[in-house]
Amino acid sequence: MDRVVTVGLDGSVESLAAARWAAEEAARRRLTLRLLHAWPMLAPEPVEMPPEADQNYWAKLIVRDAHAEIREQHPDLPIVDDLVASDAETALLSASAQSQLLVLGSRGLSPAASFFLGDTSMEIVARAERPVALVRAGGRPFPGSARRAGGVVVVGVGLHGGCEGLLEFAFESAAVREVPLHAVHGRSLPVEAYAPWDMNPDVIEEITEQARQRLDAALRPWCEKFPGVRVVGSVLLESPARAVAQAASAADLLVLGRRGQRPTLAPRLGNVAHAAAHHVSCPVVIVPHD
Repeated sequence: MDRVVTVGLDGSVESLAAARWAAEEAARRRLTLRLLHAWPMLAPEPVEMPPEADQNYWAKLIVRDAHAEIREQHPDLPIVDDLVASDAETALLSASAQSQLLVLGSRGLSPAASFFLGDTSMEIVARAERPVALVRAGGRPFPGSARRAGGVVVVGVGLHGGCEGLLEFAFESAAVREVPLHAVHGRSLPVEAYAPWDMNPDVIEEITEQARQRLDAALRPWCEKFPGVRVVGSVLLESPARAVAQAASAADLLVLGRRGQRPTLAPRLGNVAHAAAHHVSCPVVIVPHD
């Protein structure tokens, strides 16, 4: 794996917003930024040809414009331009395997809205080997690498198995931003929590305490590894999707996990990650893990 943050470009305002965010992230993590544009009809590079006759003119312009804007804001950031003669899905999945983070632009907040690559982007999120960030145009700014007052990174923790890769990425993200980490576990109440006249407070207290103990145990080794990160853990007795959306309403970044191996007939992307990708306004990073 290369020390690279890769961003997919298509010339849209969403992909340019993703490139700006990716540049900030690369600068924070001291990584190289790769600006990738994929197009199956990309022509072989001509030996001698005037610019107006270059079949790759528009593809080059997309990358060149993004490069120029980012270079103005980050004069010392290593940047690599990458034009790939391939379909977007294949190129981005390949780039993800070679990068520490893949960044895509996204559109809209409604369930029917698509990302800049349409359905392809959701397939990339579901299949990528490394974390994928989804960034909206007009999202919450985070100028430079300086700490923003009141900023926070939110991570949704499922507690249904190992989540080391998820927590490692979340703690690193909070550490490089110098902001607190809010770890959220959402849990819907079982039937036995409801009495005929009201909710059973004893059952609710027991469920909450058990979940809090498990959350604290999952966070403890990472708190020791990142002593400079202030961590707040929350157990919310509501659906996990609603819990993380509520916690992320004022966040700089939401980090969620995706199981690498899911049942054959199950959706490629879990309902929490899918809901967050469509409804949360801050950047969302989906981290594959076992």
